[in-house]
Amino acid sequence: MLSKKISIDDIETLKNIARTALTSKAVHGAREHLAELAVKAVKQVAEKRANKWYVDLDNVQIIKKHGGSIRDTQLVYGIIIDKEVVHPGMPKRIKNAKIALLNTALEIEKTEIDAEIRITDPTKMRAFLEEEERLLKEMVEKIAKIGAYVVFCQKGIDEVAQHFLAKHGILAVRRVKRSDMEKLERATGGRIVTNLDELTPEDLGEAELVEERRVGEDKMVFVEGCKNPKAVSILVRAGLERMVDEAERAIKDALNATADVVKDGRIVPGGGAVEVELAKLLRKYASEVGGKEQLAIEAFANSLEAVPRALAENAGLDPVNVIVELRALHEKPEGLPYGINVFTGKPEDMFKLGVIEPASVKANAIKAATEAATLILRIDDIIAASRLEKEEEKKKEEKKEEEE
Repeated sequence: MLSKKISIDDIETLKNIARTALTSKAVHGAREHLAELAVKAVKQVAEKRANKWYVDLDNVQIIKKHGGSIRDTQLVYGIIIDKEVVHPGMPKRIKNAKIALLNTALEIEKTEIDAEIRITDPTKMRAFLEEEERLLKEMVEKIAKIGAYVVFCQKGIDEVAQHFLAKHGILAVRRVKRSDMEKLERATGGRIVTNLDELTPEDLGEAELVEERRVGEDKMVFVEGCKNPKAVSILVRAGLERMVDEAERAIKDALNATADVVKDGRIVPGGGAVEVELAKLLRKYASEVGGKEQLAIEAFANSLEAVPRALAENAGLDPVNVIVELRALHEKPEGLPYGINVFTGKPEDMFKLGVIEPASVKANAIKAATEAATLILRIDDIIAASRLEKEEEKKKEEKKEEEE
């Protein structure tokens, strides 16, 4: 009754949700830009399963780099790897890239047993080195033969292998984190291969552009322009390192709020509107219940109004006047979405103002607050009971001493 259903395609409402989460944060001035990025990111990674939307925010990679402005923060429809190309002779930019994702080292594996080989002739030593070089060359030729021009390797790449990769014009990055490899898999449509002999053209991922760029003081590899990526990246920029951290926290809040409303599909008005309406309904219910329970229900209703009261006090308004005005409006059928506009000091329709919140977040906040209050009351009861027991024991001891 208090909530309103929305669709994942209602972009403006989703932006309002993200904006509400970003308002009052240190990034308030750039909230329009950040809200748009958050909505685009959530929509891109959202998946529909059995008529219900699921959003796994682990598929939204957040990379932080100080330098530049908050407005330079960007969304990449792909993945950013915080590494640089392994060899200076390799290309730094490849268009329409075919990408191999390897969970195997492009190195000669060491044997698991200890062995000693005695070499008496320098030609034998040369033969060993030549055989090692041949094996590495075969590995690289296998990658080149299936049409891969970009290689992301979770493990190491030997210097000799780097040389052959560069000769074939292949861009390679080594020691990529497992989590980044999984995101690359979801973004590019490729498959992580653990055995090089099993690598086929069908295992290759695709991207419009793979490029090494300098961001701040570091070099990073951008994989972007993926067809339908189910993993995306947000590159967070700001002038100071502390500001970058603050921007990251704000973006995470916006992402979580947007994801919650996409999953649940319901919104409620902000500005204390829901709390005042719930308090009104509880007071009506309390009069029907009667007895001691009525007092408890009314006390709960009063505690809910602490939210609009706090909003009014923080805005320098008279909380009594604000609560009275809101109560009067909520007695009317059309008064449900009315909350306090802290800028004008007047009750206004929060849906029209775009001050909205996910219904699931509001419900969880009320539940959590109720459970915390209940827990504190139970602890007080235990302490009070233990104190009474001690007093009774003391009286018994005094009585025994008097009798003696």
